[in-house]
Amino acid sequence: MTFLFRLLSIVILISSCSRSVSRIDPGQQIDLSGRWNDSDSRQTADKMISELLSSDKYKEYTKALGKKPAIIVGIIRNKTSEHIDASNYVKKIELAIYNSGVADLVESDSFREKIREERAQQQDFASPETVSKWGEETGANLMLFGEMTSETDVYNKRRVVNYITTLFLTDLETNKRVWYGQQEIKKDIRN
Repeated sequence: MTFLFRLLSIVILISSCSRSVSRIDPGQQIDLSGRWNDSDSRQTADKMISELLSSDKYKEYTKALGKKPAIIVGIIRNKTSEHIDASNYVKKIELAIYNSGVADLVESDSFREKIREERAQQQDFASPETVSKWGEETGANLMLFGEMTSETDVYNKRRVVNYITTLFLTDLETNKRVWYGQQEIKKDIRN
C-alpha cells in the first residue's frame, strides 16, 4: 500500500510540474495580466500611423513639399507606471511607416552612428568601386515623437487602466507641428 501511495504521489508530482508549450499565431490577441502587451503595441502603432498618413494635415504638408517626405522616429517616452519596452513599440511604428509606402523612413540616431562607422571603415578598406560616399544621407523632413501615459482606477477587486499614447509629427526645418494624434486602450481587469 505504501509503495502504491508513493508511486501515485510521484506520478502526481511529475504531472503537476510538467509544462505545455504550443505555437500560436503572433497576431492572436492574448491578454494574461491586463498590462500593456504586444497586441496593444501593434494595434496602437498601426492605427496611429494609418491616421497620421491619411490625415488632411499630412496630405497638405506632402503636397506643399512636392515629394514623399522622409520621417525619423524619435523618442517615445514611457510615462506609465509599468515597464513597457518603448523601443519595441518604436519598431512597430517604424514598420507601419515603412510598409505604408507614403513616406520614406530615415534611420534613428543610434543606427546612423553605426552606419557612419561602417562608412568610415570603408574609406580605408573597401575598393574604390564599392565604397559608400560621404554626404549622401537622406535628411529627414519630419520627426515623430511622443509619450505613453496611463490612468488607473481601482475599487475592490476591479481595476480599470486607460493607456494613452500621444504622438507628434513635427517639421524639422520650421518646428511646426504637422500632425498630433492620440490613441487610447482601456482595460477592465477583475480578480
